[in-house]
Amino acid sequence: VFGGMSSEHSISCLTAANVVAAMDADRFTVVGIGISPDGVWTSWSAQDVLDLPRTGSLPEVSSAGHPGVTLQRHADGCHLVTSDGIDTPIDVVFPLLHGPYGEDGTIQGLLEMNGARYVGCGVASSANCMDKHLTKVVLSEAGILVGPYVVVRPHEWEDDRQGCLDRIGELTMPVFVKPARGGSSVGITKVTTGDDLVAAIEQARRFDPKVIVEQGIAGREVECAVLEARDGGRPRTSALGEVVVEAGGAHQFYDFEAKYLDMTGIRLDCPADLPEDVTARVQDLAARVFEALGCEGLARVDCFVTSEGEVVVNEINTMPGFTPTSMYPRMWAQSGLPYRELITELLELALERPTGLR
Repeated sequence: VFGGMSSEHSISCLTAANVVAAMDADRFTVVGIGISPDGVWTSWSAQDVLDLPRTGSLPEVSSAGHPGVTLQRHADGCHLVTSDGIDTPIDVVFPLLHGPYGEDGTIQGLLEMNGARYVGCGVASSANCMDKHLTKVVLSEAGILVGPYVVVRPHEWEDDRQGCLDRIGELTMPVFVKPARGGSSVGITKVTTGDDLVAAIEQARRFDPKVIVEQGIAGREVECAVLEARDGGRPRTSALGEVVVEAGGAHQFYDFEAKYLDMTGIRLDCPADLPEDVTARVQDLAARVFEALGCEGLARVDCFVTSEGEVVVNEINTMPGFTPTSMYPRMWAQSGLPYRELITELLELALERPTGLR
């Protein structure tokens, strides 16, 4: 399932094309569901998905020329039924959707209601991880260090704008103003002076009425990929990756353009050049984050490692990108699990999972 109604629609299409290209065709038969930006579900063949660009442009799902499709719960499980009468039993769903209406528990709830097994986190963990504020609340309760932040809810901004600005003023600049429930750095602004806060908040509100303002953390930006264990034990963690924003480069931080369009001045190091003890601490923390948030399947945990040796959790991504430059598959490849085997592992984990409450 790919596309969707979020601002990360095109990234989902890139992810889908790359995943289908890497999938083991001897083991899996692919049926695509493309969701247009306005929410129309249509049936796509595997070749249709493969024909989408895999890099260098931002594709979009068009419903033209594709039959409509629904998921239906039958006595023998979940079926995909098209508007032209084709009925296909579904073994497992791979929701390659990023952002709201896909990564936030909504489609996971739909799949649960239809008795479908699916890759990735369940309803509650997807919802909590999508909302950067709720993520920090859960992690703080679990004793995991997160950075200082301020939440700006819609009614607060509309009724008491100055009060919101005063609360943000207690943070140390620079701050990062973000849509609370978004990804791929869409709508994020780095702010170094209070004069720019209003415009940054309004920019974030274009994508989400709930905004989070995070105090910048001086440290190295490090990522760790996590996989659910097969035996119900401690989650598996990968070699680390590091995002390096080169001084004087084209980007102030790892923004949307840097991730997908122009990486000039951005370096993605994998493995990250960190001491063994620091690497082990980040990996241990990533596993703890995965468990604290009740994750299943996969997640990528992003942290800052400060000069004092503290590891501060930035955020968690429950459906990270699978494009050629995406760090999640790169970190697992560095750890000895190549792209194709990673996709197979994710599908097998989903197939082993029972439906219903667990």
